[in-house]
Amino acid sequence: MKLKLARTTLKAKPKLIELSKIEEQLADKSIFYFDKDNTHKEIMALIEYFEERDNSVYMREIKYGLNEGEYTYEVHIVQ
Repeated sequence: MKLKLARTTLKAKPKLIELSKIEEQLADKSIFYFDKDNTHKEIMALIEYFEERDNSVYMREIKYGLNEGEYTYEVHIVQ
């Protein structure tokens, strides 16, 4: 499964990341930011994937503007 990481600028295209790469990075960091172009269903599948591996996962939407579409997903994965 591939997810889109949060954009670094408003005009940039989001980069793709595999779940296996996220697992590899868990040793170094536990907070990941995902782009609004990911569907809620994809984010929930990510949460289920890591919860099945006995990790605690917390997700929230972070709004960075006044418009409805100006948000990003913040996901905390704790081993």
